[in-house]
Amino acid sequence: MSVRHALLGLLSEGPKYGHQLRQEFEERTGDVWPLNVGQVYTTLQRLERDGLVESDDTASEGTQNVYRITGAGVDELGIWLHTPPDLTSPPRDELVIKVLVALRMPALDVRDVLQVHRRYLVELMQQWTRLKEDEGEFDFALALVVDSELFRLDSVIRWLDAVDGRLKRAEIEPPVAVPELPRLRRRLAVRR
Repeated sequence: MSVRHALLGLLSEGPKYGHQLRQEFEERTGDVWPLNVGQVYTTLQRLERDGLVESDDTASEGTQNVYRITGAGVDELGIWLHTPPDLTSPPRDELVIKVLVALRMPALDVRDVLQVHRRYLVELMQQWTRLKEDEGEFDFALALVVDSELFRLDSVIRWLDAVDGRLKRAEIEPPVAVPELPRLRRRLAVRR
């Protein structure tokens, strides 16, 4: 998540204090992603260093600085909003790694691992659905976040189902001998 760009977005609405930015960030994201106020100020310092925001240095001692977005900050925000995220490589997903490790463990039934995670994901989906029913009607941002999470969890469950289906097909199909690929060292040794 780009806190940097979220803060630029909030500042595009007008000047704000650091604590105000933290509060508005949490409100706008349905209070799903808490933000440490220290992270807000560290990010604001970097944004100021990069010329994307400026602060009101005339604030008296003890009062908070007011931050405002600069023209360069508006440009940066526009570029970020219109640039798709890099999804060319899959993220390092702990569940995928668990399944891959479980496949190599001879004394472990991979289906048990799949079932434990499927059950947990269904419970999470139920919790998110209840939250949406209880509060989503009144909080548009929360409803969008919950929809996103429900779609994400659903896709993970479908992936677990696909793994289960591949396991079943692999048990039915006769094993195929995979030819061993020549080792690079062997090829290099032959060429010398």
